[in-house]
Amino acid sequence: MEFNEYQKAANKTLHGNEQVLTNCALGLASETGQVVDLVKKYTFHGDSLDREKLVKEMGDVLWYLSQVAEWNNIDFEEIAEFNINRLNKQ
Repeated sequence: MEFNEYQKAANKTLHGNEQVLTNCALGLASETGQVVDLVKKYTFHGDSLDREKLVKEMGDVLWYLSQVAEWNNIDFEEIAEFNINRLNKQ
């Protein structure tokens, strides 16, 4: 699946129209925290790193990120290209 294709498909599952940006930004922070918590428990508590849980939480991060971008009329492709170009200049 292409980035922009994912972004548009994800937008079809967005519910509500009030304070969408705030909801998505807070959701992004919350889901990112869940990814960090899985890594923390693996690193410091000796838990196994559950790939399925990690994929699920990373998918949630991706969904919220796509909707923050969508709300701002920024295509994922633009973000990806900008980021790679910036990294290649370092």
